[in-house]
Amino acid sequence: MSDTPFGFGLPPEEPEDGDGKKKDPAGGGQGSGDPQNPFGFGGLPGMGGMGGDNPFAAMFGSMNPNDLGAAFQQLGQMLSYEGGPVNWDMAKDVARQTVAQGTSDGTKDASVSAGERSAVEEAVRLADHWLDGVTSLPSGATTAVAWSRAEWVEATLPAWKQLVDPVAERVGAAMGDVLPEEMQAMAGPLIGMMRSMGGAMFGQQIGQAVGVLAGEVTGSTDIGLPLGPVGKAALLPLNVAAFGKDLSVDENEVRLYLALREAAHQRLFAHVPWLRSHLFGAVEGYARGITVDTSKLEEAVGGLDPSNPEQLQEALQQGMFQPEETPAQKAALARLETALALVEGWVDAVVHEAAKPRLTSADALRETLRRRRASGGPAEQTFATLVGMQLRPRRLRDAARLWASLTDARGHEGRDGLWEHPDMLPTAADLDDPDGFVHREQMDFSELDKMLGEAASGSADGKPNLKKDDEGDEGGK
Repeated sequence: MSDTPFGFGLPPEEPEDGDGKKKDPAGGGQGSGDPQNPFGFGGLPGMGGMGGDNPFAAMFGSMNPNDLGAAFQQLGQMLSYEGGPVNWDMAKDVARQTVAQGTSDGTKDASVSAGERSAVEEAVRLADHWLDGVTSLPSGATTAVAWSRAEWVEATLPAWKQLVDPVAERVGAAMGDVLPEEMQAMAGPLIGMMRSMGGAMFGQQIGQAVGVLAGEVTGSTDIGLPLGPVGKAALLPLNVAAFGKDLSVDENEVRLYLALREAAHQRLFAHVPWLRSHLFGAVEGYARGITVDTSKLEEAVGGLDPSNPEQLQEALQQGMFQPEETPAQKAALARLETALALVEGWVDAVVHEAAKPRLTSADALRETLRRRRASGGPAEQTFATLVGMQLRPRRLRDAARLWASLTDARGHEGRDGLWEHPDMLPTAADLDDPDGFVHREQMDFSELDKMLGEAASGSADGKPNLKKDDEGDEGGK
């Protein structure tokens, strides 16, 4: 997949195509007049293997009527799209096509069998039972499901939409904002076409990214965010088997360990009601800070040939939109990094405590997952590609050590009680000094809880609340 689907980051010396390959210096490749791809969009059905100097002759000459109809249908979908900043219908189609093609090792998607479904349900049930003894948070999984890769795509697209739309909307709005107001009316059709094509390009690249990720994830919470429906603990049997293939670990242990991680995530997101909005809100806050290199955009718009929409795609891929390191963006990114580290660190610590006495391969599985995350595994890479953020995996080990120390010092209830309010959680500075946080004098948050309750009550009955809400906000800090 492209490293810069939204144009984030400076372009390399030799720009990359949308599929991550270097452009042919002779002029081939996506976005450079490739005769195999006259519209600059890879993956159109029936368009493989075309050649010749005349792209239209190549396009029409080598296609049977069915392929030709499919190509025009998809092109029409691009040009007629009038929805939001991302063409999510196209994203879903491309993701499903990517899944259908299989992974690089030749593994094809397959329907989940009754035996696989039963094994996942049993693993999640047992995992939840083990977790009861290591956390005060009750079960958050109302059901356990086994998904194929295609089912994972369908189930997680709503969450991807919530994550990606704020970024794509900010980028898409810049296309029209850069033109003077008097020119916008004259360039209306062109701007409309640009937005339609932009929505299609974003949809194609997001679909490809999600489709690739579907071939690698083992559940619904691999990136530390709740991507699936509330209350559904999900595992992908095909990917679970692939994960454990070269580990020399019993398949049942692999499944149980991954079920523990999925069930632990479900507990956290089910019983910490503010957590989901806190994480997604940090992404939205980051998106609001995205700025546009107007000089590049003006140049691209001024030289755009309406009959050559691939120019816009090439401009998007070569750094037209450059996020600046503004204070607001730094704060949003730091908040997201710290929150994700705390989520993953808590899950790591809780799962290890539950698995260590019961699974002989608990240490090996823990280290395998840690290395996968620390090396910028598929989850981190896809997240960074879709929303333009790089996370700091080193924080995960710091957070895991902090949560384990809190368990020793305060017990399960004292540790898990910190999730009651975001102001009670460790900060990024606390991850640098976990012992200082663990042994800090515990504060009494009863007054803060009382004040928050009174504020909520006052809002509910419509009466003004004259107390200052920030009087107790410094508790615990």
